[in-house]
Amino acid sequence: MAPLRFSANVSWLFPELPSLPARLRAAGSSGFEAAEVGWPYGEPPEALARTAQEVGLQLVLINTPPGDREKGEMGLGAVPGRQAAFRDGLEQAVVYAKALGCPRIHLMAGRVPQGADRAAVRDEMDTVFLENLRHAAGVLAQENLVGLLEPINTRITDPRYFLDTPQQAAAILEKVGRPNLQLQMDIFHWQIMDGNLTGNIREFLPLVGHVQVAQVPGRGEPGSPGELNFPYLFQLLEDEGYKGFVGCEYQPRGDTVEGLSWLRSYWDKRGRPQSGQ
Repeated sequence: MAPLRFSANVSWLFPELPSLPARLRAAGSSGFEAAEVGWPYGEPPEALARTAQEVGLQLVLINTPPGDREKGEMGLGAVPGRQAAFRDGLEQAVVYAKALGCPRIHLMAGRVPQGADRAAVRDEMDTVFLENLRHAAGVLAQENLVGLLEPINTRITDPRYFLDTPQQAAAILEKVGRPNLQLQMDIFHWQIMDGNLTGNIREFLPLVGHVQVAQVPGRGEPGSPGELNFPYLFQLLEDEGYKGFVGCEYQPRGDTVEGLSWLRSYWDKRGRPQSGQ
């Protein structure tokens, strides 16, 4: 069983550093060989690509643009009336992904419209999401890219987010039926929504193209106190044959580098993947 490959989410880690290039450099200095960025669109893609190359980082994940944050948007994939904006954002994400050499794009579903009843708009949002995903799958296939669907918990983090369970995401993926669309498993969200992590990981891992981790409930480092036993979960992912990246998407409780002691312990125990794995 190969050791897991970890990716630094520089939208979350190294918050004391003001810019994405500075955070990429810090990630490289901390031993990471891969990084991911939520929304890289405030920086020229060439500058990010150059920095990543200088420090030996592979960019492995970005998100589609969120839409109009001032109006409360958090992705547009399933939002009625915003299809054109979603497709424009997808084109921008593809430009960045190509420039960064990044193979995966998280296709953000978005929120139930303000004031709307979730049950009342679910069918319409399902229809919009399916149409947008079929379009996205075709666009991404032309560039040999993978699109990811991430359920985000609606109990704590984002009560209006449309896509909130792995069961819902898996059903949508089955309806779309495109091999370059996969599931993004953020263990933080899955634990909050459903628990049963062993069963859910085993059931849905064949659909998973990317994993993210944070402790529950505080969303701190995997080594911080909380509900989740990460040595067990990491071993489970290894035992189940997961070969993708594990993104470190958490809020450091203090200094980011000091807080990586859990990862250094994993590397000491398991070693690091050989180059190219």
